[in-house]
Amino acid sequence: MIEAPARPGRGIRLLRAFVGLSLVGLLVLAGGFLAFVAVVERTDRPGLDGVDGIVAMTGGSQRVGDAIDLLAEGHGRRLLISGVNERTTRDEIVRLNPSQEHWITCCVDLDYRARNTIGNAIETRRWMRRHSFGTVVVVTSNYHMPRTLVELRHALKDGETLIPYPVVSDGLDVSRWWADPAVTRLLGAEYLKFLVAWGRTRFESDPEQSRFAVLIGRRQPVKVVAERLLREAN
Repeated sequence: MIEAPARPGRGIRLLRAFVGLSLVGLLVLAGGFLAFVAVVERTDRPGLDGVDGIVAMTGGSQRVGDAIDLLAEGHGRRLLISGVNERTTRDEIVRLNPSQEHWITCCVDLDYRARNTIGNAIETRRWMRRHSFGTVVVVTSNYHMPRTLVELRHALKDGETLIPYPVVSDGLDVSRWWADPAVTRLLGAEYLKFLVAWGRTRFESDPEQSRFAVLIGRRQPVKVVAERLLREAN
C-alpha cells in the first residue's frame, strides 16, 4: 500500500505564501520604477500659450535660469522661485543671470519659506491665488517633476492648471540609468519619495495640515512649512 505524501505543515504554507507575495510585490515595485523612469525620460516641451505665471523649484541653477528665460520670452507675467536659501539675495540671482536683470527686478518673487516639496506646493498655491493666476508653468528637474506634480495637484483645486516644463541636468543620462550607479541611486531615491508622496496625498486633505510636513520641515517647521493659509490672509 502506497502512503500519500505528507501535506506540508501550516508554517511551511505560510512561508510559501509570504515568499510568493514578496516576489509579486518586488515585481510590482520594479515595474513601477521602470514606468517612473519612462516618464522622467520624456523631455517634450509643451506649448505655453495662455500661461499666467511660472514657478521654479530651487535645487539647481539651471532650473532658475530656464525659468527666467521663459519669463523674458513673454511666457507668463510673473515668476516665483520657491524654496530660496535664506542667504541668497536678489542681487545674487542678478549676478548669476546678468542679462536678465530687468526681469529679475520687476517680475520675480522669491519664496524663502518652503523647505521641501510640500512647502513648495503650499507657497505656489498662495502665490497663484494672490495674483489670481489660473495656469502656471512648473520648472524643475525631470527626475523631480513627478513628485512635484503630485504635491502641487494635491494643493490646488479644479480649474487651476499646471504645465510641466522639465529641465534635463547636464551629465544626467536617464536613458542609461542602469549603466551609472549614481544615476540609479538618484532615480531610486526619487521613486521612493514619489511613492511616499502619492500615498500620503491619498489620505491628507490639505498640505497645510500635513503632519508629515512638520516632521520633515527644518527650522520652525510648523510656521515655515505648514502655516495656515488663512493666517497669512489676516
